[in-house]
Formats: sequence, structure tokens, C-alpha cells
Amino acid sequence: MDYRLAIAQRYLSGRRSMPLISRITAISAIGVALGVAALIVVLSVLNGFFDFVRDMLVSHDPHVRIVQVDMEAGMGENTLMALALEHPSVESVVPYIEGKALIMHDAAADVNKIVHVRGVDPAHVPTSTGVASAISFGNYDLGRQNRRPGIVIGKRLGERLLLTPGSPGQPASRIALVSAPAIERMFTRVLSGSPLRQFEVRGLFELQSMFDESYVEIHIDEARRLFDQPTGLTGLDLRLSSLDEAARVKGFLLSRLDPKKFTVETWYDLQRPLYDVMQLEKYGALLVLMLIVLVAAFNIVGSLTMIVIEKRRDVGALRAMGVARRDIRRIFLLEGLLIGAAGSGAGVILGVLVSLAQKQYGFVKLADAGSFLIDAYPVAIRTADVSLIGILALGLCVLAAWYPAVRAAAINPAEAVAMSG
Repeated sequence: MDYRLAIAQRYLSGRRSMPLISRITAISAIGVALGVAALIVVLSVLNGFFDFVRDMLVSHDPHVRIVQVDMEAGMGENTLMALALEHPSVESVVPYIEGKALIMHDAAADVNKIVHVRGVDPAHVPTSTGVASAISFGNYDLGRQNRRPGIVIGKRLGERLLLTPGSPGQPASRIALVSAPAIERMFTRVLSGSPLRQFEVRGLFELQSMFDESYVEIHIDEARRLFDQPTGLTGLDLRLSSLDEAARVKGFLLSRLDPKKFTVETWYDLQRPLYDVMQLEKYGALLVLMLIVLVAAFNIVGSLTMIVIEKRRDVGALRAMGVARRDIRRIFLLEGLLIGAAGSGAGVILGVLVSLAQKQYGFVKLADAGSFLIDAYPVAIRTADVSLIGILALGLCVLAAWYPAVRAAAINPAEAVAMSG
């Protein structure tokens, strides 16, 4: 073992004439451990909320979205889909057309609501995600039956307008959609026909309330007629094998698409303000709770300074034996490192164990959990966060040892040896 490390360990673990120093050193290590544990638990909970919100939104949002800015982009639907599928991480591609329309229904003639209409091709829609996987009543059926196209709507919207899919004893509700292009066409073209397009309710889906109240889905061919858009697309929604591949897929697409005609957004870009706020909260909590470790580090300054005073003669003897100043400094820096390692290690173990217990058993419940989709604080342990917290805490402890180490290295060997005599 290196003699400097052996001396540092001896000073920390050996008997001393001042037991108060041992207590202060132990308190310093405990303070570091509690601060590290608190940081890991809090950041794990914030990560859990982030993952919960992300998964909730990504159940509807795509992993990557290509938006066609210029309808005259000169790239057909099949060509664009083939380009997206070139990347091995892309599992599915759903072309879509979307816009806003006024929904009308005889049973609720006094209620006129603007809804977000999305036209998709059911043949390309994955049944395990999005609206197709959230049908709670009826079926995900957008095709034509008896010359009438199908539509699926949010459950809240259906309850508000008294709309239901068909059943053996009751016919399906029928609604009409009218878009701004259809109204414009009615006034500018003679014999253009009615701007209303009739649909039959085939299913009710249940996602988040923000979607359920103002979102409907129809076949992409019907959307072309509704919005008077016989060619072109609004964009493509891509599902990937992993969310972590979103940035790489975005870079791949941007390198092959004209940025003046297409934009590419990842799941993070689609909800950036919300995700940015959550990340800001996380790192704000990191800075605030790091103050606990900083206070513990100040205790390290005091305890190591007292050790320097107590071991002044020993330091003088070492200097008289030829030990260099830098080696004396390293001895006390190693003491700070040992205290930090003990405190950080214990804090990491405690924080991870508490986080795992909350994740597994949900001991700490959310207040008024009945109004939430979860009843306990969610937890997601990130290896990078745990490592960062441990390294920062260890760094603060070594930094706290710098002043006592410099002071020890400045001891005059002659005066120290004279004092021992």
C-alpha cells in the first residue's frame, strides 16, 4: 500500500487524544451520505414522473414525425415512406392528413364544436399503440359500410354529443363534418354540392382528456375529400424500435430531405416546452439538494483542520525525514477522499435501496390519488444520475480537504520537531 494512503487511513481510524475529531468526522460522512441519498431519491422520483408523462404522451404522439411544409415537395407518398423505412430502427410508418373541422349532430344541434380531424390509412396503423389500441367501445373501423365512411371519436366527446357506435339493438350514431375548404368551395364553385360529409360512428377511444374531447380519426381518403386535398400529405408518423433512436433517425432523415420542404421532429420536439420544464425542475432540485452535501463538506474542513493541528508534530517529523510538501498535501487530500468515499458510497446504497423499495411497493402515496392515473410516486433510477451525484459529492469532499492539506504542507519541520521536544 502507498505510504501516503496508509498514513491517511491511520489518521482517520487510529486512536486520537481528541475523540471529538472522530465524532465530527463521522458526522461529516453521515451528512454526505444523507445528502447523496436524498438527491438520488428525489431525482429518481422526478425521472419517474418524466417517464410517466412521456409514455402517456408517446402513446399518442409518434416517435418521429415528418411534416411536409411544401405541398408541392415533389416527393410521393410511397417514395417518402420507402425513405423512412430505410433506417433499421423504423418499425412502422403511418401517412396522415390532418386539419380542423366543425362537427354537427342532430341529437345535439345546439352544440357546434371544432375538432381536430386526422385521416390515416388503417392498413399502416399499428394496433398496439395510439387510437387503435385505445378503443373502449366499438371497433377501430374507418372503412365504408352501406356507402357511409366510419369515424372513431374520443369517449368524452361521444358522451357530450350523445354519440355511440352501432350495437345489435341500436344503429350507429351519424355525424357530419364540415371543413373551411369545403365551405369556401361551396361559395366559389357553382353546383359544388353540400359541404357536409356524413360519417358513421364506429368506435370510442379513451386516451387523455385533451385528446378525447377534441380529436377524431377518419380514413385518409375521406380526409382528402373533406379538406379538398387530392394529392400530398400533411406528414408521416414513425414508430421506432426504441425511443433512444429518435435523434439518430431524425439526423438520418434531415440528411436526405430538403429542409425547405420538410421538417422532422422527435417525440421530445413535439412536446418540448413541457419536457424542458420537467428537466429544469430536475436540475434545479439537484442544485438545491447539493447544498446538503456542501454543508457536510464544510464539516470536513473543520475536522481535517483539527487533525492537522493534532498531528502537527507528526507532520514535522515526516518533513524532517524528507517527505515532500506535495506528499504531505496528498495525505490530507486522501483523507478527504476517504471520508467522501465512505459518505458517498453509503448514500448511494441508501438512496438506491429506498428508490427500489418505493418502485416495488409504492410506500409513499400521492395525495388525492383518485384523480391521477397512478396512486404512488413513480420512480426511475438512472445510472447516469447516480454516478453524477456520487462524483459530485466525492469532488466536494476532496475540494473541502484542500485548505487543511495546504495548511499541513506549509508546516515548518524545524518548528514542529522543536515543539515535540
